[in-house]
Amino acid sequence: MTAYRYDGSFAGFLTCVWDALEHNIEPTAFLLTEDGATLWEERELPVDEEKARRLYAALARRVSGRFRHFIAWGFLTCLPQRELALFTLIRRGMREGRRAAWDLSDPVMARVMLAYQKLATEQDHLKGFVRFSDLDGMLVGEIEPKNRVLPILAPHFAARFSGEKLALYDRTYREIFLSDRGRWRILPAEDFQMGPAGGVEREYRELWRRYFQHIAIEGRINPKCQSTHLPKRYRHVMTEFMTEEEPGDGKGLFQGTYSLTEGRSHEGGTGNV
Repeated sequence: MTAYRYDGSFAGFLTCVWDALEHNIEPTAFLLTEDGATLWEERELPVDEEKARRLYAALARRVSGRFRHFIAWGFLTCLPQRELALFTLIRRGMREGRRAAWDLSDPVMARVMLAYQKLATEQDHLKGFVRFSDLDGMLVGEIEPKNRVLPILAPHFAARFSGEKLALYDRTYREIFLSDRGRWRILPAEDFQMGPAGGVEREYRELWRRYFQHIAIEGRINPKCQSTHLPKRYRHVMTEFMTEEEPGDGKGLFQGTYSLTEGRSHEGGTGNV
């Protein structure tokens, strides 16, 4: 029994899949580099960008472009042991071609499809539920999603606010999206701290809360219906449901320094998963 250990990236995962298909290995598990030791035989592989690109291209050629997109988004879900499920689908797709693409009688396909639909729903919700605050000329917000939606939200917000500087922090996966007038990056960020809001920002927040509280028709308030359209798990980071926070400690927007001029950046477009 063999467990693959990789860096957690999509390219790293595809590198492991390439190796397993090439050597006819049935993986027992996919482990992250920082995970603890196991009793299984381990294969730890460095990321091979060339093999990852070739396998990614082969998925579209052998199966379909939609199937490749499905695999890429499936990797962003919070499905338990998603790598094993995706490996099973990739292997079947490479063997059987288009016939295996959307076979919902396959329990693995059905399970990944459900996770994919939940991911798609969550990212669609967050397009409307994200709240940004204007802090020192930068629009800053936070999310706490179940799935790793930031890579697919980033192109949307970079295009929608193409003339602004943005920062959106994912509390769950501890990464931050930074955009400077359309050029954007996603970086790991263990420590994040929003700075204190200025007077104008506080006034806008209060206006937004008052609007939210008074727009409803009192006799037709329906909390159950409201929870259907706006689930409670999103509300703790939404301006209209928050009380005004205490002044910050003056340390600025977030701890650490992040630059769009270092590492990978994106000029518009959709970027890479």
